[in-house]
Amino acid sequence: MTARRDTPRDGHGSGLRSLAGQVFALEALVALLVIVAAVLVTFQQARQDVLRDAEVRSLAVAEAFAKAPGVDTALTSPDPTAALQKRAEQTRVATGVDFVAVLGTDGVRYTDSESGLIGQKATGDLSRAAVDGESYTETFRGAPNDAVRAVVPVVDDEGRIVGMVSSGIEVQSLSDAVQGRLAVLLAAGGGALLLAVGGAALVARRLRRQTHGLGPTEMTRMKEHHEAVLHAVREGVLIIGADKRLLLANDEARRLLGLSADAERRPVSELGLDPRTVELLESGRTATDEVHRAGDRLLAVSVRPTTPDGSGTGSVMTMRDTTELAALSGRAAVARGRLQLLYEAGVRIGTTLEVVRTAEELAEVAVPGFADFATVELLEPVLRGEEPPQDATLSEMLRTALSGVRAEQPLQAVGEVIRFHVPSTPMATALAEGHAVVQAELAAADGWRAQDPEGAARALAYGMHSLVTVPLLARDVVLGMANFWRSDTAEPFGEEDREFAEELAARAAVAIDNARRFTREHAMAVTLQRSLLPRVLPEQNAVEVSYRYLPAKAGVGGDWFDVIPLPGARVALVVGDVVGHGLHAAATMGRLRTAVHNFSTLDVPPDEILGHLDELTGRIDEEGEPAAGGEGGRGRREESITGATCLYAIYDPASGVCTVASAGHPGPAVVDAEGRVEFPPLAPGLPLGLGLGDVPFESTELRLAEGSKLVLFTDGLLEDHGRDLGTGLRLLRGALERPDRSPEQICADVLASLLSPAPRDDIALLVARTRRLSADRIAEWEVARDPAAVSPVRNAAAAKLTEWGLEEAAFAVELILSELVTNAVRYGADPVRVRLLHDRTLVCEVSDGSSTSPHLRHAAETDEGGRGLYLVARFAERWGTRYGRRGKTIWAELRVGPNGGDGGPGVAGPGPAPTAALDLDALEKLAW
Repeated sequence: MTARRDTPRDGHGSGLRSLAGQVFALEALVALLVIVAAVLVTFQQARQDVLRDAEVRSLAVAEAFAKAPGVDTALTSPDPTAALQKRAEQTRVATGVDFVAVLGTDGVRYTDSESGLIGQKATGDLSRAAVDGESYTETFRGAPNDAVRAVVPVVDDEGRIVGMVSSGIEVQSLSDAVQGRLAVLLAAGGGALLLAVGGAALVARRLRRQTHGLGPTEMTRMKEHHEAVLHAVREGVLIIGADKRLLLANDEARRLLGLSADAERRPVSELGLDPRTVELLESGRTATDEVHRAGDRLLAVSVRPTTPDGSGTGSVMTMRDTTELAALSGRAAVARGRLQLLYEAGVRIGTTLEVVRTAEELAEVAVPGFADFATVELLEPVLRGEEPPQDATLSEMLRTALSGVRAEQPLQAVGEVIRFHVPSTPMATALAEGHAVVQAELAAADGWRAQDPEGAARALAYGMHSLVTVPLLARDVVLGMANFWRSDTAEPFGEEDREFAEELAARAAVAIDNARRFTREHAMAVTLQRSLLPRVLPEQNAVEVSYRYLPAKAGVGGDWFDVIPLPGARVALVVGDVVGHGLHAAATMGRLRTAVHNFSTLDVPPDEILGHLDELTGRIDEEGEPAAGGEGGRGRREESITGATCLYAIYDPASGVCTVASAGHPGPAVVDAEGRVEFPPLAPGLPLGLGLGDVPFESTELRLAEGSKLVLFTDGLLEDHGRDLGTGLRLLRGALERPDRSPEQICADVLASLLSPAPRDDIALLVARTRRLSADRIAEWEVARDPAAVSPVRNAAAAKLTEWGLEEAAFAVELILSELVTNAVRYGADPVRVRLLHDRTLVCEVSDGSSTSPHLRHAAETDEGGRGLYLVARFAERWGTRYGRRGKTIWAELRVGPNGGDGGPGVAGPGPAPTAALDLDALEKLAW
């Protein structure tokens, strides 16, 4: 066999005369130049890198040695060389530098890697380090060797420069490193040149095959002949490559398809062709006279592969304009536009659950794709969320939405009442018949003109000439109606427009009815929740309170707040949040709020209150669990409490201490009188009712100055529409930082800063400004464990009441104190204390170290004792027991009389005033 050689055909030239030979020579030359330039640049960069690395290493070694412990002391010693030479040499060996020298401030070497240089003065200008105290690097030229060196001053503890450290790498070492890299670079450059020349040879060989050895002149002549034939034909021609990119398009194809000048070499999917045409070209299948859309034209398209077998090649598409199908194309465009408009209606109408906004969306969708102006009228009960009337002949509606191609228009404005008293108007006819009515010529609508002559005249003068009116029906009940008007569009409405209007109105009516139902349920939930929240805050003197409650736009949640007066002039401040929205969340909130009120009567610390509340929440969930196999189980489970949070705070105006506990709720903000804001850390308790284990709640005590503001809130105030908790806390801090504001002003400023137009969650905000009970309104005594100590305490209390102007209360107070103190002395434990608080009521408190609680009982006539608590309950308005961490406090409240609201005299108790003076000393023997 003989070897086959590629030879030029048809007498064409080869070598450098052919296009392939010229391309090979050019590629080889370019590769050589690029590789040489790359080698030079890389060598220069290597030199710079080596030099830069030497500077960095030298400076690092010098600084480390200069700042090493003991170097400054050694420099001031009698023999610095003995102290530092060995350390310097070890450092040089360990770091790989060529020298490490320690110099005096005069430049004399104390240490050096060459011992002969010790004691000699270093050359060069060292004043930058010795005088200015500056660390620097430089390329030094001189004895003993050229080097890259770093000079760093040594500073003692008093900031004085006591010497210098110089380290560096010799230039000869750097040159050796660079020369080693040069050999590698030359070898790599030679290899790259070989690869480039080989690649150019392969490219030239392939190009020679594809061009058949033709030279530039022959190829230019062939291209000119090809273009002359291709662009002379009256059919559009596209040539598509195997990679589905446009290779060539003649003038006719560009005109028919609207192709840009830069369309060639772009993928067919990016040419803006009809999707069916793109699919045909990408599929590679053949086609004959298929009809395809191209803008407002319909084209007859034929496709064939560029080679007979059609394998792995491109395709050729020819096309011609079919003008006889122009009318059909127009109708298809209208139908497609209507389908697109219906799709947009399904997407854009009903995005919110607001009746008015849904009506506005209907009007906006219809303009300008279907009508020039659109109006929507709804029955007033529908706007309120109520059931629409069953009578579809109602002739009065409220204009709810209006949209048009221009702002000025002759139609009645939004909010006006629209009446249809004339039965022959298109609107009344549509309501009576229950379907859309087309009025192609408004000028011929006598009933419409008779209904409102002035308004009809304005509309006709404006250019209104055609109308479609359609009732909005949901569940066969009329909600309102929609009217579509044409003024700028010359073509009047027709039968196809009527069918489209009915379809559009039917979709909108469902969305409006859904919004109406939501409006009703939302109003019911808001009413229920507001009825469960406190309407009037109770009277108390401990804090000045203002609050805000705002339900969510999307649905009422379970946020609540409360202010609960407690014995001893104290007050409890509560905020909470039930997970979820709707009627169930509001009802659950009411149950929890009632439970908080009941547990507050126990007068226990906040952590115990939350513990009781958590236990109750768990029992509520258990009651909501369905029995195994029971019906309706899923619905009951959904109604259980899936979690609730609560923050409970007790403020004592006598001590200024606020005790706070949290069950998964954000902690409060504390604002002092000067406007400083603090978010005190609380023990993060678990939310109520999650059943995550018996984790106890913890209380935190805050000591508040008089005039401080305690701000309690729910998370709906902070987190909303892309705003996280951290951002909300920053905004809240900014809103609270201004001083000298009342709680009412703070509430208004906080909502102005943080409230969004449509909050997605409920918001409860409670701001309490603290007050302190004046020291002259508090009286305290320590009582010895001796029955004889009761009478002096009783007398001291009577004297204090006289000082307060409450002489009329003296008898009841002395009686109560006699019984309570006697009981504490006989049955209690040390220490025994008595405290009187003069607030809105008069509070008597007796504390002792025992946790034993007395109870009220009725003594028999023969019993010697057992009547003590009965007398206390008889003469006090309220009484009870409060337990502390050690011991208990028995308290009794007496109502201050008509003149005693601000400390005036008089106490009105529930018991009758005695008719004769009693022997209080004798009554002490009747203690329980």
